Amino acid sequence: MAERFERRLSSGITLVGDVGGDRHAPTVILMHGGGQTRHSWSGAMDALLRAGYRVINYDSRGHGESGWAEDGDYRLSTRAADLGELLRAMVPQHVSLALVGASLGGATAMWALTEGLRPAAVVLVDIVPRPDPRGVARIRAFMSGNPDGFASLEEVADAIAAYNPHRPRPKDLSGLEKNLRRRPDGRYQWHWDPRILARDAAEELAEFETTVEGLKHVRDVPILLVRGLASDVVNAEGVAELRAAIPDLEIYDVGGAGHMVAGDRNDAFNQGVLEFLARRVPVRTAEER
Repeated sequence: MAERFERRLSSGITLVGDVGGDRHAPTVILMHGGGQTRHSWSGAMDALLRAGYRVINYDSRGHGESGWAEDGDYRLSTRAADLGELLRAMVPQHVSLALVGASLGGATAMWALTEGLRPAAVVLVDIVPRPDPRGVARIRAFMSGNPDGFASLEEVADAIAAYNPHRPRPKDLSGLEKNLRRRPDGRYQWHWDPRILARDAAEELAEFETTVEGLKHVRDVPILLVRGLASDVVNAEGVAELRAAIPDLEIYDVGGAGHMVAGDRNDAFNQGVLEFLARRVPVRTAEER
């Protein structure tokens, strides 16, 4: 069973998340993408817990229930610092650690690697140091659309379907509320700080690209790239550059999935990630530890 936690950081930001599993078992940190919340990992978290891992799944700063940065600081370096503080507070030093990051969460993991963090394994979900600018632009257009919010969950579902037409429209729309907040006027708003988009897209992409050189020095961490074959964010050139930096890079392709791989094909996503983690960060019984 998972339980909700709150952790106040030295910056004053409070991170909110869910944690479950044996504190001494190998620990998987789930980091969602930009504009998402920890609830995007619901299926993956359940699968990891059933496999015996301890799982920490948190809303990054400016998203979901976590605090917003008063100074608007949403740089990768700051997000990586948040991650480091969370690890020091919640993960015992003797425990094996794996990071699973989607999009912005994966970029945060890459930045942490360049700063010396050495987990037992890393899963990058549809993200490379040089993502396709066209796909990034489409994400930013989706996130910045509907600045006045939505009158109903049906309008929210319409917006999601327009961005991601190949994903089946949910029959029960109540689950969408986990990614939304209700304004005093009753309208729905995305559950993230609009100032996240205040940075210029070129500046944000340049920040991603700075991880390339640092990743060339990461030789002792197994890394898996999970790629949605219908993604417009990760292209062949981006994969080739990442593989050049990390020759031992493993790749797991998920057909029928776009950029939101875990949401588009959750069963296939879970299968690939669990197989990789079982090889790289196996769960052992209490007697084997």
